[in-house]
Amino acid sequence: MAAEHDHEHDHEHDHGDTAMARIEALRSEGVHRAGDHEGPFSLHVLGLGATGADLITSIMRNQPEGFLSEPGTRFSALAVDIGDEDLAQVRDAAAALPAEQSHVATVALPVPTHADLSYALNRYREFLKMEYPRYYWNPNYEPWLPADVEIAPSDGHYSRAVAKAIYGAEYYQGREIAGALDDFAASVMASEATPLVVVAFSMAGGVGSGIVVEIARHLSSIKLGRRPWVVGLGILPNAADPAEYADGSLFPVINELDCMIDTEKNKGVMAVWGDLYKNPFTGGFFMVDQNDVQAMTNDLAATHAYVDAGIGSFLTRDASVHLYETLKALNWLAVPADAWHPAIRGEQGDRWINMLAVRKLADVDSLGTSGLVKGFSTEYLEARVFTGDLDPSAADSVSAAVSGAATGRVDPVVLGLPGADDLVSVVIPRASKLDLAAFVPARDYYDTLEWDDKLLIHSWLLDLGVMLCEPSIRFDGMGGECIWGCACWVVVPHAAIRGEAASPAADAVVDSLAEPEPIAPFVTG
Repeated sequence: MAAEHDHEHDHEHDHGDTAMARIEALRSEGVHRAGDHEGPFSLHVLGLGATGADLITSIMRNQPEGFLSEPGTRFSALAVDIGDEDLAQVRDAAAALPAEQSHVATVALPVPTHADLSYALNRYREFLKMEYPRYYWNPNYEPWLPADVEIAPSDGHYSRAVAKAIYGAEYYQGREIAGALDDFAASVMASEATPLVVVAFSMAGGVGSGIVVEIARHLSSIKLGRRPWVVGLGILPNAADPAEYADGSLFPVINELDCMIDTEKNKGVMAVWGDLYKNPFTGGFFMVDQNDVQAMTNDLAATHAYVDAGIGSFLTRDASVHLYETLKALNWLAVPADAWHPAIRGEQGDRWINMLAVRKLADVDSLGTSGLVKGFSTEYLEARVFTGDLDPSAADSVSAAVSGAATGRVDPVVLGLPGADDLVSVVIPRASKLDLAAFVPARDYYDTLEWDDKLLIHSWLLDLGVMLCEPSIRFDGMGGECIWGCACWVVVPHAAIRGEAASPAADAVVDSLAEPEPIAPFVTG
C-alpha cells in the first residue's frame, strides 16, 4: 500500500509540475502572443436584443485608431431584435464605415399574431426534420407555448419561450432573418484576415437569451460550418435593471449554456438528441458583470455606455489581436495536463466561464469581484493596460485590483501595451457556474416560481419537449422534465444542473447511457 501511495503522490506531483510549466509558458514566455505567422484578424459581431445592438453601435461610434487599416480586414455586424426600436442606431452608425470593408445589417423580427405563431409552432416537427434528418418525430408533440400566451408589443418585455418561438417561426419559414444570417456568414468568410466571430447578448433580457440558443447553432454549425472561432459574450444582469428583468430567467439561461459548453454535459444532451445540439461556441465564452461599474456610476445608462465602450475596445483594438491572444491563452489552459501540446485543442469542462472586465486605468479600483464569489481562485490572471508608459505604481495598482477579484497560481501578469486611452482589460478564466455570485440566488428565486412561469423562462430544447432545469419524469435522478408527459430527457444528472452533488445512481445512468449514437426517447401515445 505504501508503494501504491508513493506512486499516486508522484503522479500528482508530475501533474502539478506540468500545469505549472504551462502557466509559466504563458507568464514568462508569452506563448499565447500572436506570432508573425498569425493574423491579421477581423471582427464580426452578431448582436442580439437591445444589448447586442448597443454594443455594435458603440463599436462603430468609438472606433480605435487604425480600425480596418490592416490589409484584408473587414468588419461584419448583424443586429437582431423583436421590433425596430433599438436598431435604427445601428444603421445610423454604419455610415462611418468604409462600405468595401464592412457589412452591417439589422433584422427586426415582426410581432406575430396568435394565429400566425400557432401555425408555425404546429409545423415545428417538419422544420426540425428538414434541418436534421435524424430528428426524432415525437407523436406527442405540441407547441410549447400555451394557446393564450401573451404576446407583448414590439417595445415590450418578452419571455424567453416566446422570443424563441418568434425567431423560430421567422427562420424556419425562410423569412428575412434566414437571408440575413446567410449574408452575415458570407461576409465573415469573405474576410482575407482571420475571422473572429462574437455573439453578444444580455443574460437578463428575454429576447437575446431566448434566441441565442438557436441562432448561435444556426450560425456556427450550419452557416459557418464550424470553421471560424465563434465566441459567446453574455452580459450579466445589473441590480439596477428594470423589475421585469428579474423574472428568474438567469438560472435556466446559465444552465442551458452550461449544458451546451461543458463537454460532458453536452455529450449527455447529444446522447439523446444528436449532434444538432453540439456546443456552437467553438471559441469559448465570456461573461461581463455590470454591478461594480454600476456602483461606480450610480447611473444605468452611464453603466451601459461604459461597459459597451470597454468591451468594444477590447474586441477591436489592434485589429482584434488582443481577443485572439486571449482565446489562445484560454485554449492553452484548457488542454489536459497529461496531454499538453500547443497543437491540441482544449475541450471545455465545467469551468467554461471566463470573466471579462474592462476599466479606465483611473477606475481600476472599482474592479471588485467582477461577478465572482469572494475567494475565487484560478490558474492564471492577465491584465492588459493600454497606456503610453505604464509606470510601476500604476502596474502595482492594477495587480492589486486583479488580486482582489481573484487569486491565481502565480501573481497576476500586467502587460503594458501601446495605447492613448489608459484602458485596462482583465480576463479571469475558468470559472464554473457555482463560482458566479449570482448563480445560487438565481436558483433560490427560480425555486419559488410556479410551473407555468418556469416554462416561459426556458428556451433551449423546448421544441423537443424538454424543460431542462426540472427533473426527468421517467429517469430517476436525471434532468429534463418532459412538458408533454412522456419521457423526453437529457443524460445529465438533475443535481448537476442545480449545482449539487449527484447521487451514485444518477452517475451510473450517465456512465451507461452517454453513447455516441442518439438514444430514442421513450414516448407513449
